[in-house]
Amino acid sequence: MNVLETILSRRSIRKYTAQAVSAGTVEKLLRVAMSAPSAGNHQPWHFVVIDDRELLDAIPTVHPYSQMLKEAPLAILVCGDLKLDRHAGLWVQDCSAATENLLLAAHALKLGAVWLGVYPREKRMAGLRELLSLPENVIPFSLISIGYPAEEKSPSNRYQKARIHHNRWENR
Repeated sequence: MNVLETILSRRSIRKYTAQAVSAGTVEKLLRVAMSAPSAGNHQPWHFVVIDDRELLDAIPTVHPYSQMLKEAPLAILVCGDLKLDRHAGLWVQDCSAATENLLLAAHALKLGAVWLGVYPREKRMAGLRELLSLPENVIPFSLISIGYPAEEKSPSNRYQKARIHHNRWENR
């Protein structure tokens, strides 16, 4: 699958088979995530790989939209490290780029995945920080549920010409 096909056909997958994701595949996902651009190339991220069944089952108690983790064999928490953030607040953009890279890599590897928003929801952040023993300088940003898909979704055409403006804002 070429990169354009990967981007245009990726969908959020919330149902998974019981098949485990291999350590080699997890490493590929993380290599791709860490290849994302970042402000000043400072890469202010950390990744928490979660494959412990008890932890995956506990996360929905602190993140209300993560019920699919009860089926998923894997989740990866993308975190921003404020000690590595050399460009005041741009860690959010950096972690967003890493998250999107991870989602696209999962799809290219025939995995299903969905981005579960964490930052800036204080209750989710506090719950994950406590559950996963994160230090105070590490901000939980996004949680990606990952597994082999047990559902199939058709590509979605999200192109909207009315949202494109050339040179200046144009009312249509």
